[in-house]
Amino acid sequence: VQLQASGGGKVQAGGSLRLSCAVSGRTSGSFNIGWFRLAPGKEREFVAGITWRDGSTDYADSIRGRFTISRDNYKNTVFLQMNTLKPEDTAVYHCAARYNVGTFNYWGQGTLVTVSS
Repeated sequence: VQLQASGGGKVQAGGSLRLSCAVSGRTSGSFNIGWFRLAPGKEREFVAGITWRDGSTDYADSIRGRFTISRDNYKNTVFLQMNTLKPEDTAVYHCAARYNVGTFNYWGQGTLVTVSS
């Protein structure tokens, strides 16, 4: 599977961005997409995840209620709608995939989100 993330940019605090992750390859079985972010000086953080088959979602507490993950099966794309952005959301955001519970084995390149105060 190959992943292509896009949609990052610069926004002021309180603003919104929508990230996209284009997926090519097999999406059957327990296929799962996750969004992660890496900020300078911090460890990589799980942000949100979605199961391709049934659309079930999971969110980190730090973004719950502000971010929404969704998928478009026909376009083979996963979205991360980010609202009420804060400066601490500034990071490189990556999408990743796995076929079973456990490690995300497939990673796309990141897209930079910068939130200014």
